[in-house]
Amino acid sequence: DPRRVVAWLAGAVQGTVCLQDTDGRVLAGTGIPLDAGLVADVVAGRISAAAVQDGDRHLRLVAVRASDPRPAAAGLLAVARDTPFDRRAAEIVTHTAGVVELLLRERELRAAGHRLRRAAADLRLAILQLLMVEDTVSARRVASGLWPGLLDTDSACVYIVEGDPAERDGLAEDCLDRTRGQALVVRCPAMDGHVIVLSPAPATAERLRSLVDGRPGTFLGGSVRQNLAQTATAYGQAVSALAVAHFRPDQAAVYAERTHPERLMDPVALHAWSTAVLRPLDTLPHHTRAELLATTRLGLEFTAVSAAKVLGVSRNTVRARMDRVEALLGADFSDLTVRATAHLALNTHAALTEDLAGTVPEPSGVRLDGLLASPALRAWAQDLLDRLVRDGRDLRGTLRAWIAADGNAERAAHDLGMHAQTVREHVRGAEPVLERQLLAAGTDLYEVVLAHLALGDLTAPVLLPANQGQPDSPVHG
Repeated sequence: DPRRVVAWLAGAVQGTVCLQDTDGRVLAGTGIPLDAGLVADVVAGRISAAAVQDGDRHLRLVAVRASDPRPAAAGLLAVARDTPFDRRAAEIVTHTAGVVELLLRERELRAAGHRLRRAAADLRLAILQLLMVEDTVSARRVASGLWPGLLDTDSACVYIVEGDPAERDGLAEDCLDRTRGQALVVRCPAMDGHVIVLSPAPATAERLRSLVDGRPGTFLGGSVRQNLAQTATAYGQAVSALAVAHFRPDQAAVYAERTHPERLMDPVALHAWSTAVLRPLDTLPHHTRAELLATTRLGLEFTAVSAAKVLGVSRNTVRARMDRVEALLGADFSDLTVRATAHLALNTHAALTEDLAGTVPEPSGVRLDGLLASPALRAWAQDLLDRLVRDGRDLRGTLRAWIAADGNAERAAHDLGMHAQTVREHVRGAEPVLERQLLAAGTDLYEVVLAHLALGDLTAPVLLPANQGQPDSPVHG
């Protein structure tokens, strides 16, 4: 610390010491009135040191050199005392100036290293945000210069490591060390305690597991392998797995490949339906369409605030984009059944591969209620919701009313004639039974909504007016 060295020097020479930068700002010690012309000569490099007597004061001015070869100094060390400088005192001042020079140079290097690490962290976040909006081309272009080969892959897994927010910087560095340059490590912009790790390397999972193993308060959630364009989906899976990890003795969990309702629907009909639902966006420029779709997917999966932080935009921007999609689809995202239906269409579209795209027919008369009529889907929905019957409380009835009230406990309580807190307790009690998060919007909740729709417990929403006779006409949702 230059301040400690300056304080030591003042005691050693029995004088007043000041270390200042080239603009005259005091960096350490006590300010000393100095001749501006003399200071300018020393700082500019015209002289390296000066010894003068100013009335009763004896002054020594020594240039503190910069780390680069410029003749100008980085600062000035000034010493004033009442008695003349003998040889020993003069040598102490000169040698101390050299020590201060080294300390300032180390400080500059440390600051430059911090700026470099910060810039690298910002670039990693920018790459993740590009992947979140499915702009894999730009993401690869940005990554190629700094992390060659990192994104030279079609698929990857996303992991979230959660720890104490106060120790996140150290946790992120540990993740970088464990992944050995084979992962994109990002401090989550939405959650203070989260570190996001995207990696195509199979060994990453075990390396991160070893990081959280035996580390109290640290948890790991991972996705299944996903196409890079589906990074947002993988992120959602990692969030879901992280919630499970909190209840695991090893503090880690990977997203379970459980039966999802969309897999029980006719895939060709499902993709034809999703294409029809999203057709109003086809008139937009490609990048605008992709931006709106990706933002809406995240906005439906998380809160607008969290989606905004992940994407690096304002929450007003997220809401404006979602409002635009609402208007184009003729949808009302305040309706929970509409949100679940739009979520199904968006994720079906995101999962559409080039091979499958060639087999999807032109939008036709496929309707949501037709997709939901699949015997396999109805059997799955019945099995899922029947779990709630085993509880002595009417969890199924409360959950149905809560969904019908768009997740508003007060409205559901009014309809059921019970207290709002009881509704919340019932919904919270249904979560472990269904093995799904319900109070946090996202895939888990939307699957439960689709189960109610499949069984006819709720009315299937209409995203667009029914008119399937003309190619350009809106279709039934």
